[in-house]
Amino acid sequence: MRLSLFFLCLLIAFAPLPSFAKEKLLDIQVVKSSGGLTAWLIEDHSVPVVSLEASFRGAGAAGDPADKQGLARMASNTMDEGAGSLDSQAFQGELRNKAIDLHFSAGRDHFGASLKTLSKNKARAFELLKLAVTQPRFDNEAIGRMREANLGRIRSSLADPQWMAARLLNDKAFAGHPYAMNSGGTLSSLQNITSADLKGFHTSRIGKNNLVVAVAGDITPEDLAITLDDVFGGLPEVEIAVPEDFSIQNGGKIFVYERDIPQTVVEIMQPGIARDDPDFQTAQVMNFIFGSSGFGSRLTEEIREKRGLTYGIYSSFYDLDHVQGLNISTSTKNESIGEMLALIEAEMKMMIAHPVSEEELQTAKDYLIGSLPLSLTSTDRIAGLLLSLQLDGRPVDYLDQRAAAIRATTTGDIRAVAARLLRPDDLTTILVGPKPSLEAVEVVKELPNVE
Repeated sequence: MRLSLFFLCLLIAFAPLPSFAKEKLLDIQVVKSSGGLTAWLIEDHSVPVVSLEASFRGAGAAGDPADKQGLARMASNTMDEGAGSLDSQAFQGELRNKAIDLHFSAGRDHFGASLKTLSKNKARAFELLKLAVTQPRFDNEAIGRMREANLGRIRSSLADPQWMAARLLNDKAFAGHPYAMNSGGTLSSLQNITSADLKGFHTSRIGKNNLVVAVAGDITPEDLAITLDDVFGGLPEVEIAVPEDFSIQNGGKIFVYERDIPQTVVEIMQPGIARDDPDFQTAQVMNFIFGSSGFGSRLTEEIREKRGLTYGIYSSFYDLDHVQGLNISTSTKNESIGEMLALIEAEMKMMIAHPVSEEELQTAKDYLIGSLPLSLTSTDRIAGLLLSLQLDGRPVDYLDQRAAAIRATTTGDIRAVAARLLRPDDLTTILVGPKPSLEAVEVVKELPNVE
């Protein structure tokens, strides 16, 4: 799946449903096959298109061996490069000839499959999906080609200070946890990955018992039930090692990776909030006002508009299965880095000490409640939303519950959740640029998990 599940989760976090009093936004059907498989379905015959999004829980990059970082990524690159009796050229040729979009993705937690097809070609599309999921070839030619593509990606990323900052943030904020590994692989680990490793990945992580499926478009529940068993029913059951829950590390510390560049890139992380926390929805509203809404946010108003210290600054909740964070991303002139960091902390303290205005709150509610329908413009987006809901453990009626929770949020609720969540003295701060004249800055000599 080219769009990672992480970004689909962000779609959920920041784009809730409209203010319908009784009518459901989406009529979600839960389809169960005779073989015991389940999928969520939005049935829509108005356009002759079917989209399927699937995920294998726990099969993501966090399960990669340390010396084979990038294994899940390489599997996602090669599972559609030949399957069954079809080599890469034949398999990709069928996809092109039938206008079938089939691809795979590897997030940190989960491994995904994405399929979009015209209704007239759906029978063959599902056959090709079945082949890719159950009989991937992992031919050496395809592995070599994808390895070189990934090595090239890493080498080009080494010139990107934003990538450097994100890499270092993962290492410091997730220190000691599998999340700290490089999900895209390292220059050496990618060389270690063989066809046997990829086959081992497939047999040990791709199973019907860790499968989650969502479908939208021109298909009936009856046809989908049959399709589920046909495509996925032959998969084995697998045992997935589950990483321990974790908290953000290195709070209160500033790390710099020295680069001779005119703008210092800044990445900040602090602990976030769990999906099942009663304050989860209130936290989304709070963060919209604080930093996620772009030009309407307090961070942008104070740091960009009033002082001109940056081109952009954003905050977002970073939500993984075993750790949650609140991330702030920005950049500024090298000589302004001290002022920038002080202002970010000051805005956090303002959110804690003073209630937001009723105008700020209403603007946040209007956007968050009204924006979701505008995002559901295609079957693949709808299927992606349904998949994210399931991965997050949400009930079928979650979208309706969510709007009500946002409507009920008060300025007092915002202040209370800000006081609970925001930690201006516990920030893990990453800088890429010249070493600033700040106290207690730790210099990082080499980027971790790159070579």
